[in-house]
Amino acid sequence: MANRHGDFLWYELMTTDASAAQDFYAALLGWSFADSGQAEMDYRLASRNGKDVAGLMQISPEMATGGARPGWVGYIAVDDVDASAAAIEAAGGSVMMPPMDIPDVGRMAMVTDPQGAPFYIMKGAVEGGESTSFAADRPMEGHCAWNELATSDPEAAKQFYGGLFGWVNDGEMDMGEFGKYQFWKVGDERGHMLGAVMPLMPGMPAPAWSFYFRVPNIDAAKTRVEESGGQILQEPIEIPGGDFSLTAIDPQGAAICLVGARS
Repeated sequence: MANRHGDFLWYELMTTDASAAQDFYAALLGWSFADSGQAEMDYRLASRNGKDVAGLMQISPEMATGGARPGWVGYIAVDDVDASAAAIEAAGGSVMMPPMDIPDVGRMAMVTDPQGAPFYIMKGAVEGGESTSFAADRPMEGHCAWNELATSDPEAAKQFYGGLFGWVNDGEMDMGEFGKYQFWKVGDERGHMLGAVMPLMPGMPAPAWSFYFRVPNIDAAKTRVEESGGQILQEPIEIPGGDFSLTAIDPQGAAICLVGARS
């Protein structure tokens, strides 16, 4: 099914060592890599079973001087990048990188929501294109399974993203003293789940999106992270539906979240 306005369609890792990160994620998520062909930067395309999932970009010295650090950023599809960027600013967000065209890829801009969480908006070069980077309608190993926003103002975030992308609330889970974990789904006839919004937890430095990639076995994935030089921040915990999730840091310092079964 073709991507629509408000769908997650791509994920991108910025890293200080592209080759080391490639080895780490190839072993962890079964990704294969190919060069993107962009002469001006080291940008690699990660795929699983022939389907593109994510991009891996080397942080240049100039980017590092400008404050770029290892981390994951998501792309949200929009019908009109320029109009959406203006709407984001009008709603209290900011435009970090103004709309620009990438040949044969599409038009994009980097923005933040009003609480400061960064993300990209993008209109692909191919009309009616379909991305399975986010496995919205079925589990797909090596693909993103869940999009989670931790923010300083969940209610304001719900209004912001709902107004811009048509996302709607679909239930919640009580986290006690930490507040509510509120679920998001697309607000059209498809009705698939996107992820959730939650309060910023103690120790988290700033509002941010986290992306959970599916693995076949959460315990094997934990071992692989540790053996490959990563660090586990949150041990596997059971989540609604019977799967388990964990949070880790890859060897270059980017946070990575995983979800999978426990045998």
